[in-house]
Amino acid sequence: MNDNTPILIGVGEASERLGASDYAALSPVELAARAARAAIEDAGAATAIAPRIELIAAIRQFEVSGPRAVPPFGASKNFPRSVAARIGADPARAILEPVGGQGPQHLVNEFAQAIGRGELDLVLLCGSEAISTVRDLTRLEERRDWAEDPGGTLEDRGYGEIRFSRDLIQHGARTPIHHYALFENARRSRLGLDRRSYALEMGRLFAPFTQVAAGNPHAMSREVATAEDLVTASPRNRIVSDPFTRKVIARDQANQGAAVLMSSVRRARELGVPEDRWIFLHGGADAIERAPLDRQDLGTYPAAGLALREALKRAGLGASDISVLDLYSCFPIAVFSTREELGIEAGDPRRLTVTGGLPFFGGAGNNYSMHAIASMVRALRGSPDAVGVVGANGGYLSKYSVGVYSARSTDWRPFDSANLQAEIDAWPAVAQADPDALSLEGTIETYTLDEDRTPPAAIVVARTPDARRFTAMTDAPELVDSLRAAEPLGGHIRTEAGGDETRRITSFTPA
Repeated sequence: MNDNTPILIGVGEASERLGASDYAALSPVELAARAARAAIEDAGAATAIAPRIELIAAIRQFEVSGPRAVPPFGASKNFPRSVAARIGADPARAILEPVGGQGPQHLVNEFAQAIGRGELDLVLLCGSEAISTVRDLTRLEERRDWAEDPGGTLEDRGYGEIRFSRDLIQHGARTPIHHYALFENARRSRLGLDRRSYALEMGRLFAPFTQVAAGNPHAMSREVATAEDLVTASPRNRIVSDPFTRKVIARDQANQGAAVLMSSVRRARELGVPEDRWIFLHGGADAIERAPLDRQDLGTYPAAGLALREALKRAGLGASDISVLDLYSCFPIAVFSTREELGIEAGDPRRLTVTGGLPFFGGAGNNYSMHAIASMVRALRGSPDAVGVVGANGGYLSKYSVGVYSARSTDWRPFDSANLQAEIDAWPAVAQADPDALSLEGTIETYTLDEDRTPPAAIVVARTPDARRFTAMTDAPELVDSLRAAEPLGGHIRTEAGGDETRRITSFTPA
């Protein structure tokens, strides 16, 4: 085997729950350091690993994921080097990755390439979130001082790019929940399902995830739920943004850290890492989808499908060869769309998560897929014929990174996604209505009712009679009530100019 073949040699996780007997209100740095120490121990090396680490790349916490973000208790000025100091490492390079849930898998793909080229031999990837602790301490009016400056160089890659549609944001779709609700209802429209039937489909998708989470010691929720439990509205399971109840969206109140050790075969042998710890990356791909309103079908994710198929092709495999999956699950549509792209039927016995998924295991900010990779490595060890796929998503179904893993050894095959991205960028965009045309009429393509807003508001994407796409909104109680009571999809709306340069819905007629 080529000495430069990249392999995963160690994985580690750390977590804590409010009220547990060992709860210590750990900072993000401490959680990541615990996970890093666990990954080093997991490698089972005969020689000390930490001093040999050449690069540490860390995932950015939610609380520092925007230029105006202010961490309530302060933060490290150099997160990867703060982790390094706690585990006895002094890497030549420290990297902070941009925002996005694709980050962990993207880093695996990137540094597998660097190891394969002989540029690196030992890399640690890590990340963490302490969102639950921060919220609880804030509620109790307790303070912590998590600010630190370990010094040293840092390659801060910034906040990254999300291809967003300004018109959606201007009309109230300001959060991921709003965007994903629009995507979800677009898929419902394509399938021709009524609200209740589609809700049960979301519940049936995620009920098996709760069973996986129940057996995961790092999961934030261990409660097994039925499809009906997940999607039936109640005071404890309110509708957040139609069609989502609280239980089918990512659980951001999590205290979790994860780490992955990657090395060359050469360095693994030098360190005395047993071969039964080795996991090989058989294929990978990274893709960036177009801005939401440019997409032909708001209920699909073709860029992710392209990345999944390309990664499997590079591995010489097809969807039927996959034994174990973890498809990013921030919202049901993220799983539905990628499952469909792979051609996996709803009744397929293969589970779609190895962790329990973001709504149940926990949505550890941008770092969830580091946990998925850790769980995948453990699932594949000792099963030389098994193939695992991790699909990691970021943004608004915007950025997708894929890894194909196996304990079965393989010759390293370099890959890049430039041609893949060029193909995506060449896809035709949907024609848009003139942004200055505020008085329009058209047919509703998708919608959401933001029930968390005061007063509740409707956000609608519609098509003019000549098929141009436009966005509109209303918070007029009688119109919101009408959209709530009737089927919005396919209905007819008229708009006029609002005082804030938005299109305000003035009438709604069901189809």
